Amino acid sequence: MNTSRTRFYRDKVNGKFMGVCAGIADYTGVDVLWVRLGTVALTMMGIPFIVPLYFLAGIFAEKKPASLYVDREEQMFWQRVRQSPSRTAREVRSRFRDIDRRLAEVESYYVNSNPRLSAEIERLR
Repeated sequence: MNTSRTRFYRDKVNGKFMGVCAGIADYTGVDVLWVRLGTVALTMMGIPFIVPLYFLAGIFAEKKPASLYVDREEQMFWQRVRQSPSRTAREVRSRFRDIDRRLAEVESYYVNSNPRLSAEIERLR
């Protein structure tokens, strides 16, 4: 598995202060607004370790590389991998099976509609 795409990074580009909430949102696929509201709510509820954890993550987490994802589709794929690797593997296998089935249909159509090619294949057997 590509570890650079499955780790947590601070997202300074989309972040407001240190990029920790934006990094959590990118890592989990949750909207950054909800992550920020959750952080504020937990802080207001008096959970004492939220603020130090935020600053520790802001200090020790690496900044997100600019070329981490090619496009939005790739970003969503890696978010799904982080959320459920086995489900993502099943989805990829399903896509490959579908591609294989469609290719077999195209091959069958082409061979059946081309008698010369069909005769050549039979002669090779």
